[in-house]
Amino acid sequence: MAGRDGAMVTSEKVESAEAAGSPQVEVVVHPLVLLSTVDHYNRVAKDTKKRVVGALLGTRSKNDVDVTNSFAVPFEEDAKNPAIWYLDHNYLETMYRMYKKVNAREIIVGFYSTGPKIKENDIKIDELVRAYCPQPVFVIIDVRPENDAIPTTAYVSVDEVEADPREAKKEIARTFKHVSSMIGAYEAEEVGVEHLLRDVNDPTVSTLASQIKHKMVGLSALRSRLAEMKAYLEAVLADKLPANNQILYNCQMIFNLMPNLNVDALVESMLIKTNDYHLAVYCASLVRCIVALHDLVSNKISNKRAEEEQDADKEKKDAKDLADKEKKAADKEAKKDAKENEKPAAAADKDAKK
Repeated sequence: MAGRDGAMVTSEKVESAEAAGSPQVEVVVHPLVLLSTVDHYNRVAKDTKKRVVGALLGTRSKNDVDVTNSFAVPFEEDAKNPAIWYLDHNYLETMYRMYKKVNAREIIVGFYSTGPKIKENDIKIDELVRAYCPQPVFVIIDVRPENDAIPTTAYVSVDEVEADPREAKKEIARTFKHVSSMIGAYEAEEVGVEHLLRDVNDPTVSTLASQIKHKMVGLSALRSRLAEMKAYLEAVLADKLPANNQILYNCQMIFNLMPNLNVDALVESMLIKTNDYHLAVYCASLVRCIVALHDLVSNKISNKRAEEEQDADKEKKDAKDLADKEKKAADKEAKKDAKENEKPAAAADKDAKK
């Protein structure tokens, strides 16, 4: 149990976890796990500050963990008192037996949470899941729609030696160590994801607009990562965090991979490429505007023709109605004259008979 014995998980401990003796685990999360996690969150904790927890199923090959399936587990925790929490391990065992009947190759490889950050109870859940898996992985799946980065963050628990400054003894506590994670899929899963994206994507958005949107998302993610690096380095300089050689080495590698903008040839080539992109965007905008104007003129011409045809039909109909009325009036007058002519003839016949 974590808490008073110094095993409370904090972001500083996660960053400063000892890498010695811990394997370099790589976690691959499949799309079905992401879909089931989002469904679990929408059913249980949507529009609340709660999180959901579930079990991860998959295969393990040495240090590579392939997470192919998952299922939800009933979980509750007190927001005011983190020491009060509940996870139904009987339900977990029952569901695991049922899944094992369907696919015996899938075993419990860890657990997931919707976080979006590590909480104190996670190390306790990790201790409980160790009864079913010797080295479980903990994956935080960010279900927030405004998150543009990769939604998965993976951890494994390791032993860390903590020295108490008030006492001479050292305590061994368990904490989380960050490991690499990625999104992967089999061929059949890729086909299913493509069909889903085909229904989700807006067909009215052009390819150029989607590319620009993706570049903007990538630049915003890069900006947030640079801000995190800046905050970490400032904290190290202010002695708020201990220096981690691995993190500093990664920062140095990132700076080394950046292009040298002081070279005139590189600046000129970048300007030429940027101008080429802008020329393509400008030409595309012109073509789009001309096509829109052409459609507008064609629409006006078609509407005018339709109005002229409608007026001509109306005139024909009015002329036909007028001709019908005149014909009816002439027939009526002819019948009336014929009736008046019949009266003298009938009287003459009557006098002749007398």
